[in-house]
Amino acid sequence: MIFFIVAALLVISVLVFLQQPSFGRAPSGARLERIQKSPNYRDGQFQNESVTPDLAEGTSYWKVFVKFFFGKSKFNTPASPIPSQKTDLLHLRPDENVLVWFGHSSYFMQIDGKTFLVDPVFSGSASPVRFTTPSFKGSDVYAVEEFPAIDYLLLSHDHWDHLDYETILKLKPKVGQVVTGLGTGEHLERWGYDPAVITERDWYEGVDLGSGFGITVTPGRHFSGRGLSRNRALWVSFVLRTPTLKVFVGGDSGYDQHFKKIGAQFGPFDLALLECGQYNEAWKYIHMMPEETVTAAHDLRAAKLMPVHWAKFSLALHDWNEPIQRAVAEAHKQNMPLLTPLIGQKVDLKGPNTFRNWWSEARLQPEYQ
Repeated sequence: MIFFIVAALLVISVLVFLQQPSFGRAPSGARLERIQKSPNYRDGQFQNESVTPDLAEGTSYWKVFVKFFFGKSKFNTPASPIPSQKTDLLHLRPDENVLVWFGHSSYFMQIDGKTFLVDPVFSGSASPVRFTTPSFKGSDVYAVEEFPAIDYLLLSHDHWDHLDYETILKLKPKVGQVVTGLGTGEHLERWGYDPAVITERDWYEGVDLGSGFGITVTPGRHFSGRGLSRNRALWVSFVLRTPTLKVFVGGDSGYDQHFKKIGAQFGPFDLALLECGQYNEAWKYIHMMPEETVTAAHDLRAAKLMPVHWAKFSLALHDWNEPIQRAVAEAHKQNMPLLTPLIGQKVDLKGPNTFRNWWSEARLQPEYQ
């Protein structure tokens, strides 16, 4: 009897915990009806273009659990605070074409007079249980108050390390329009966003923003979900067109043929922003290895690559700076120019830039080396 009482209390506690606003809400009504008509929605959930197992062959959730909690690298987090620079985003010249990265997959762009913010996470955590995934020391140097008005907020999917409840709430008065995949808008509406500012699209559907600006929502090879249910909302990447530049904004994705398809249909690109961290052979179908990131940039016909999805959270088993080390080595082999700024460093999207190998600085290395 005691066992059943304790088990019931645990179940009730979990169900109550999952009712917090931060978990968002599953699509319903007219939004769900639209989702159900999508060619990418089958058997009650969104599907990848290719068969995509949750885990690779020969592994199991138990093995992943044990390795994640007991087999992590000793150098999973930096030995000292991450170095950074501070760019005054409130006083950029209107004619500047710049990108500022905030670690992981969060970055700001001002291009041809318009401002874009991608997957902002500034709460210091990438989980509903804050202590499990804290951001690296030194990586949180920006606050929402330091941002100008955001013309377009781009959200690639609803995972906690890309869609941050606290940040999205604080940004609400600054955001002109949200562009995201089908279903994600349900979370935003629960959090008080006006449906009129939310634009949701399926893969290969476009949004004409006027004055030579446009966005096409394109695929990734991944999954979605903030709670117990998966794939109720669509995971996406973006083709961003401005009057003078074309940028590929990649969300999370395993390597697949969609990169070549996007490159053939929408390329070439002046810049591709692609994930290169939080990978493991056990989940290789949903996150690229760094070498695949460089190959994907070539598939996209990108002139330059900026590797993201690293330097802020420890969500995998590798050393914190292994992703960029491997990406740099592979980019040299494949002759792919890289942008590797510090967090907060202003990147000139049309001019020359100087970057240092800051991730290799002695003070960031583990004491045992």
